[in-house]
Amino acid sequence: MAGAGRASRSSDIDASVRVMSGTIAPLHLVIFLVVALVWGLNFAVAKLGLVQLPPLLFMGLRFALVAAILIPFVKPPSGRWLQVVGIAVTLGLLHFALMFSGLRVLDAATAAIAIQLQVPFAALLAAVFFKDKLGWRRALGMAIAFVGVALVAGEPRLDGQYLALFLVIAAACTWSIANVQIKFLTDVDGFSLNAWMALFAAPMLLIASLLFEEGQVEIILQMNWVSVFAIFYQSLLVVVFGYGCWYWLLRRYSFNQAMPFTLLVPVVGVFSGVLFLDESLTLYLIAGGCLTVIGVAIIVLRRPKVAAPTAERQ
Repeated sequence: MAGAGRASRSSDIDASVRVMSGTIAPLHLVIFLVVALVWGLNFAVAKLGLVQLPPLLFMGLRFALVAAILIPFVKPPSGRWLQVVGIAVTLGLLHFALMFSGLRVLDAATAAIAIQLQVPFAALLAAVFFKDKLGWRRALGMAIAFVGVALVAGEPRLDGQYLALFLVIAAACTWSIANVQIKFLTDVDGFSLNAWMALFAAPMLLIASLLFEEGQVEIILQMNWVSVFAIFYQSLLVVVFGYGCWYWLLRRYSFNQAMPFTLLVPVVGVFSGVLFLDESLTLYLIAGGCLTVIGVAIIVLRRPKVAAPTAERQ
């Protein structure tokens, strides 16, 4: 037991040394990159799942599977049930309903760029609720990010898809509101939050699907392997593997070291749409995407905790 205790303390010391020195172990670097790859590819995978599954049903099934996998392994949020239910409404129901309704119409690349506005939205709300000073650099980053998305929105090929783009931007704004709710929930760890949020969000989404969608039974009975793969990818890889690795890494590295890897997610999202869905890589998309990522980079590198992915985000 004493040896185990010394080994644990030695591991903690090594992690602290890496944080202070700014170095990332090669294996951990690979894990960071794999997580960013999994999250980025999720845009294309979700788009494939939405071919057969309507968005509310898709999300309801996804959260039901996440809850079934994680609930047996997490502690209940004693005394925090109301806050968790509130987050389930904002993040689980509203954010994902808006995001996937928009993604069903938009191409994956455009959605991967537009949803990044969740970071400047989160920074704005942090300034309002937590008195977090913006500063001219982050204000500039916000302006650059919004200009980037506006440039993408100006593409001729998006004609007639502005409502879908608005839904994705609304999803980004809703995520930033949930981010504020999460900041007040300091005594519930991220993995437990994802599990309990999924448990409450799943029935909300399934009820919403019954109200606003149709043919659910037939769709479920006729699901092809692509739809099944999309549900399992989002549940097992994005949440269980992706966020499991993310929380594990954040116990070893600072937010300053971890957050730059999240900037790879929209890049992977854009190229996954181009490579796997045969989407066009236009000049508008490249320019707008670069501006958006640069703007988001300025924000997260100045205040990484403002938009750290504690709970799920697309």
